[in-house]
Amino acid sequence: MAAPLDPIAPIPGPDPAGPVDPFDLQAQAWDDDPAKVDRARRVAEAIVAQAGPLSGLRALDYGCGTGLLGFALQPQVGHVTLADRSQGMLAVLRGKIAASGAGNLAALALDLAEGPLPGLRFDLIATLMALHHVPDTDGILARFHALLAPGGRLCVADLDLEDGSFHGAGAQVHPGFDRVELAGRMERAGFRAVRFSSPFQVLRTTAAGERSYSGFLAVAERD
Repeated sequence: MAAPLDPIAPIPGPDPAGPVDPFDLQAQAWDDDPAKVDRARRVAEAIVAQAGPLSGLRALDYGCGTGLLGFALQPQVGHVTLADRSQGMLAVLRGKIAASGAGNLAALALDLAEGPLPGLRFDLIATLMALHHVPDTDGILARFHALLAPGGRLCVADLDLEDGSFHGAGAQVHPGFDRVELAGRMERAGFRAVRFSSPFQVLRTTAAGERSYSGFLAVAERD
């Protein structure tokens, strides 16, 4: 199990005068989509089944949005830190944490693509539909490795490789991931025992009509 958490120092949010984060604009209505809620539940169940036992562990839900995955994991673990860079998402999340009355949830403004690592260590890191938004896949995997205690577990849920239609032309994101290639990247970052399952699908309306995109959960262990 990881050592006790260091005190969480505030991490500055984005410059108010800078460009608007599109996730800020979606935050208030994010939980109104039952498909998102169901997806988080399915992934949490798969994590419990494939990465357990989780009792007493300190977990990080990275790219948490409004915390759907972290809330689904909360009854199974000791503590969940829910981290995101979107101030709009974090505002909704903090309201949900306060309303829940749960004492083992904490929100954190964090962008692992920039700045130093926080002084935190975890037994479990989980991320849902966030990795394809991170330009430097190898870099974020290395940072996940650094934030995990020895023997800790990484759980990445995201899209299988697709043709780019999920976000549409011009989107600055990865078009999902090839499982074999991603497993190799995880191993080079210091993870072992990488295994995949298929706990969810995403229905999406595209220029060509409604399509179903397959998603995966990759579970690996820190060496």
